[in-house]
Amino acid sequence: MKKSTLVMMTLVLAVTLPANAQFGKLLGKGKSAGKKSGSFATVWESEFDNKATRLALCDGDGQYIIGTDDNSASVLNAEGKAVWSGDYKKLTTNKTNNSEYQYTIWKDKGGYLFLFDRRSMGTDRVAVLDLATGKELWNSELYQDLIPKGGAKTEEGTDQGELETVKYIDELDAFLISQRNSVILVKANTGEKIWETNRFKGGVGKYVYDAKRNEIIMVNFKPTALGALFSGFKNQLVRINAANGEVLWDATFLGTIEKELVTRRAIIDLWIKGDKIFMYLDGMNVYDYNTGQKIWNVNYENDMAGANGGLFSGGKRSKIYRTIADPLFTDDAVYIVILGTRDRTKYVEKHDLNSGKLIWASEKITGAFCMPNIYKAGDKILVQVGGKVQVQEYRLEETSGGVAGGLGALGGFGGGGMKQWVPYIYWDYKAQKNSVLCLDDKTGTTAWRSEKFDKRITDLILEDNRTVFVGDGDEFYSYDIASGKQLYDVKHNDAKVGKATDVIDFDDKVVVLSEKGLAAYNKKDGSRAYASEKIKGVDYFYHIGDNYFLRDQRNSKNIIYGIDMTNGETKGSVQSKGKGGSPKYGAGIDITSDGEYIFAFKGRKVEKIKVNN
Repeated sequence: MKKSTLVMMTLVLAVTLPANAQFGKLLGKGKSAGKKSGSFATVWESEFDNKATRLALCDGDGQYIIGTDDNSASVLNAEGKAVWSGDYKKLTTNKTNNSEYQYTIWKDKGGYLFLFDRRSMGTDRVAVLDLATGKELWNSELYQDLIPKGGAKTEEGTDQGELETVKYIDELDAFLISQRNSVILVKANTGEKIWETNRFKGGVGKYVYDAKRNEIIMVNFKPTALGALFSGFKNQLVRINAANGEVLWDATFLGTIEKELVTRRAIIDLWIKGDKIFMYLDGMNVYDYNTGQKIWNVNYENDMAGANGGLFSGGKRSKIYRTIADPLFTDDAVYIVILGTRDRTKYVEKHDLNSGKLIWASEKITGAFCMPNIYKAGDKILVQVGGKVQVQEYRLEETSGGVAGGLGALGGFGGGGMKQWVPYIYWDYKAQKNSVLCLDDKTGTTAWRSEKFDKRITDLILEDNRTVFVGDGDEFYSYDIASGKQLYDVKHNDAKVGKATDVIDFDDKVVVLSEKGLAAYNKKDGSRAYASEKIKGVDYFYHIGDNYFLRDQRNSKNIIYGIDMTNGETKGSVQSKGKGGSPKYGAGIDITSDGEYIFAFKGRKVEKIKVNN
């Protein structure tokens, strides 16, 4: 059974990233893309009835493929045959037409196409179409101000993901729609109002559905679209009866829910553990599930920071994320990485899950910019000191014309192009004292700490709670967890695939994903199993079904490589130039949920590509 750790460099981004590579150009023999270059096979090539300038993607099974522009949609089946197509103004009875905002919800045997027609001189219109048939399921002109009006196009509504004022609740098959004075839950397939409450206002920053109780725990935030309309807005954590909208309790809290710069994901998390609700926001806040009363809390900062001051100053705006590990829960305790408020040092705390009582605090861990992962292995706690961080930024760039998302265009067409804010998301390494730190679970004292890694540190892989594997830029290590003894040290730079960026747990091997390819090491002795030839510019890794993929987005390209992890050979690759595609895989590309097929898009054209010949 192949295994893949959660350290994979996979982003579920709520933003369509720029990519300008050639559509359907299959990179095969003669390109030296891997240890042994193969070729993907094209299953079919087909065309939409319209140009896919807004959306172009498939459902998880590849049974439906949709392409849309502002005014129309076209859907193909798994064989590339047309299922339906049409103009929105003809498909909708309320003549929804210029839908600058739209997104899909995939369900079994179809799903929904949500359309929002913002009217500057009239009433905003919403319509929902059946993806399988193209028939209108419902429409409405009751819901207004879902997207901010006036001015330049803002960050909200440019990503073709959910609106911050419209949240799809998958477990209920319903849309939760925020309005000025209330929140309304409507059936996704009919638009019928299930309930409305005025005790909860704002957008849904995060929710957890409790199936046993048929209840929703959710946190609000002040959405941009409704910001100017709210009066008396307050931060709320609420428990709601999902059947009738009854608010069983609501709790107010301090703090501001920020959103990530590019993805616009609300920086907040919720967990239900037994009869308690754990909320991450400026620390850990714990509430009684039954009453909503706060039981305990630990305040601490995160260290996500802007690289440049001011709003989009100097042609670039950056922020850094994924620097602090998620809380590690056990049956009776929670482990938290703390950022000190005064000296900016970090340390780990263990708290009793029920009372919040501090059981122990580790020594201060100096020289660490980030501590992105902690692990429990028997009576030891392993801390990853250092590692990759996620950078989200907008860059002011001149393009050949047209507005392709971001924050809109600036200036004129001087020199044949326009300047616009272009989004980028990538992983980076910061200089710090990288190492593996092992703590005693009972006392929090340091059991051992590895030598400092000069270049960087990958995430960790644990084997049977006995052995830990880790790489730095140029070497690959294994340690005995109980004693800290270094079992081996292999010179990874001898593999000639560049500096290590991540590690993949694969049967009896550890595959080290590197800047220019892969190298695999046998767990038992560290001997190298294989090294691929160079694949330059690898920035993402995907494990989909039983298939493994690498991605290269250098120089505005978007190349997906299929890799045989048993030997490092390249099955094939596809380089795409086109809009649409899944935000997970980059513009112009989508992949089925089993990883067996890739879809590449450009305008009207669709190509279905088989991964395994």
